[in-house]
Amino acid sequence: MTFDISDFDFDLPDALIARYPLDKRSHSRLLRLCGTSGDLDESKFADLPNLLGHNDILIINDTKVKKARLIGRKKTGGKIEFLCVKIIASNKADGLLKSNSKVIIGSRVYFDSKVWADIVCVNDDIFQLEFNCDVKDVLNDLGKIPIPPYFKRNVEEVDEKRYQTIYARHLGSLAAPTAGLHFDNDLMEKLKDKGITIGYITLHVGLGTFKPVKTININNHQMHSESFFIPQETLELIRRCKRLGGKVVCVGTTTLRALESFAGQRNLEKLEGETALFITPGYRFKIADILITNFHLPRSTLLMLVSAFGGIENVRNAYHFAINQNYRFYSYGDAMLINRNI
Repeated sequence: MTFDISDFDFDLPDALIARYPLDKRSHSRLLRLCGTSGDLDESKFADLPNLLGHNDILIINDTKVKKARLIGRKKTGGKIEFLCVKIIASNKADGLLKSNSKVIIGSRVYFDSKVWADIVCVNDDIFQLEFNCDVKDVLNDLGKIPIPPYFKRNVEEVDEKRYQTIYARHLGSLAAPTAGLHFDNDLMEKLKDKGITIGYITLHVGLGTFKPVKTININNHQMHSESFFIPQETLELIRRCKRLGGKVVCVGTTTLRALESFAGQRNLEKLEGETALFITPGYRFKIADILITNFHLPRSTLLMLVSAFGGIENVRNAYHFAINQNYRFYSYGDAMLINRNI
């Protein structure tokens, strides 16, 4: 199937972008979409235990956001930001640079009086920096949580806690798996009390998740790879769920991509790897039955995945409904629960 980038566009009022989290994680709204009928129902995220069956399994991504953002100055004094994507040697790293003026290869960036890095080269918008010291030490001492640019503000103390899930444990992500931000300890206990099984996977969110699509024909977009790991215990829990007639509920697009990437491998004994899976309408899902997800940016790969899962027209109608009903969008926003269009 062929789709144009404009098929995944929509206008969002700036006031609906959630730039700060709610006081309580589970107090967000939840819009439910039936992928078969297109019907919509409204709930609260705190009602989730009542919306799932006792044989269902909730799969969550336990990745943890790393302090990957460095703010520096050019020799001229101009501000420049570096988002560390990958450490390739003790003193070298690849990443994205953001500057108000042209970035010059060979120039130096100063992060404080004792830490600097030279811009070595660039390939496909990824810059390589060579530091005068250990990159890990620099990130530990000076790095900040890389909150999304659409917040249009600097990182604050609230983000250190709330831009992480409560179950985050494996450090490695450039962004939070935001569907998981709605879960608090009370909600997790209620889910367990109902007998709903919880399984963990790890997918470290990288450029593949949020790199913008620049091609008109979305099939020409190339995803960056992201690493994932699925414990054997989680696979056994999923198989048990299927045997009992339960549904596999993926919390977030990252969780879904990890499971579908695993299912698409030739060697199903391999529980970890790299995925560049780009899910668009027409994709045949192998494991996931229900998707819990936030409202995503227009023209994004995440919106394309959600459209594949719930149906492109259904999702388009759901987004129009959400905008008309003043739902909160993006990372700190409200959520959707989508039953797959089978």
